[in-house]
Amino acid sequence: MAGIKSLAKDTAVYGLSSIIGRFLNWCLVPLYTKLFAPEEYGVVTFVYTVVALALIVLTYGMETGFFRFANHDRWKDPMEVYSTALISLAATSTVFVAAVCAFAGPISDAMECGGHSSYVVIMAVCVAIDAFLALPYSYLRYRKRPIRFATLRLINIALNIGLNLFFLLLCPWLMKHCPGAVDWFYAPDFGIGYIFLSNLIASAVNMVMMLPELRGFAWKFNKKLWGEMLRYSAPLLVLGVAGIMNQTVDKLLYPVLAPDKADAMTGLGIYGANYKIAIVMVMFIQAFRFAYEPFIFSQAKEKGENKNQAYADAMKYFVVFGLLIFMGVMFYLDIIKYFIAPDYFSGLKVVPLIMLAELFFGIFFNLSLWYKLTDKTVWGMWFSLFGLAITVTLNIVLVPRYGYMGCAVAALCSYGAMMLASFFIGRRQYPISYPTGRIAAYCLLAAALYCIGMYALPFGEAVRFALRFVLIMIFIYVVTRCEHIAPLSVIKSLIRR
Repeated sequence: MAGIKSLAKDTAVYGLSSIIGRFLNWCLVPLYTKLFAPEEYGVVTFVYTVVALALIVLTYGMETGFFRFANHDRWKDPMEVYSTALISLAATSTVFVAAVCAFAGPISDAMECGGHSSYVVIMAVCVAIDAFLALPYSYLRYRKRPIRFATLRLINIALNIGLNLFFLLLCPWLMKHCPGAVDWFYAPDFGIGYIFLSNLIASAVNMVMMLPELRGFAWKFNKKLWGEMLRYSAPLLVLGVAGIMNQTVDKLLYPVLAPDKADAMTGLGIYGANYKIAIVMVMFIQAFRFAYEPFIFSQAKEKGENKNQAYADAMKYFVVFGLLIFMGVMFYLDIIKYFIAPDYFSGLKVVPLIMLAELFFGIFFNLSLWYKLTDKTVWGMWFSLFGLAITVTLNIVLVPRYGYMGCAVAALCSYGAMMLASFFIGRRQYPISYPTGRIAAYCLLAAALYCIGMYALPFGEAVRFALRFVLIMIFIYVVTRCEHIAPLSVIKSLIRR
């Protein structure tokens, strides 16, 4: 139980930076949807979709590889592992930027950037910096320094948001009332490019703040170690690419498959904006991921069955919190929806499907420990390719008929299939006694409360919101009683730790 408390504490700290940061970025969505038409926001969605894919390729599984080899008995010096991985990422990131700069024009046209090749160059440099910094952030997690990790991320996010507000709100106001103050650097027709420029400046500052994590050790490149890390991480690269493609391929394919090609970017903008509402579930999964990878590898060193019990407990509480988040968002969607402009409300119907899809993905990630601990990472590759095949197939079949609703259905089916495949194969490869009966009971309870809250409360809006809060408290009460948890005692113990 001590391990679970440590995992919960680290998840809370990582979650603070992730939740606050994502929430603040989330708050930019109403700004974007107010300032830019859906077709322009569609371009932003498309560019960041490509960026997400590029970031996975440029890190090529080195984060997980670092945790594995830094904890491996064969390699006595974790700093040699760290240094080797850093040099590798620095080299590949530099080559990437050079290649993009050489072909900026064609890439810009392919990414629907309307000839703005500067958008592509800006984001290429930004992605290269972020890919390189992924390892120093992993090093902070390895050293169990969640406070510094959270602080750096929050500063980076705050700077990015501040620059967005500066370029998108303050500069246009100054151009109108005091043009001499900004006309020497501000170009109104650069438009959405200022979103990308803000990101680049924030990443560059983040690089400077990370200098302490890049000093104080010998920069050595161990070729043999590097080869072993690549062999371990290569399946994780395929897994990561397939995984991010599962999350992004719908947005890449939508402009091609949309029922109305003329309004394809408009539909993509609406879908992308509503996808952001489900970001609460993504934040929780991301926070859990930051704490869980170091946890499973350190827990693997423990003797006896306690480690497997810790894995089982982690899964149970992950599902419980995921269900709470789902109910909270859906019960108060009538309020949350105002984070996007009314022009985008037509896409709200995708939110419950995306929320469930992300929950399934989180469970899949939780299950992934068995092939990471047994060095059978190739299984993760097969699962992700399996899910990607489902995503692509269903998008091709459903999107031409149902539009972006088909994208949401495809995501739900894909993650659900990956989750089930990993669970059943994992039972044979690395048996863990997950409390499936209790987890299923909590899922059924949440489903029943959800149906009551959404479809069986014929009252005014204020009364419905109050009763939905009661339903959430009923869920919490049942879980804490069944798990013999005293909520206040748990909170106090986590704070003391």
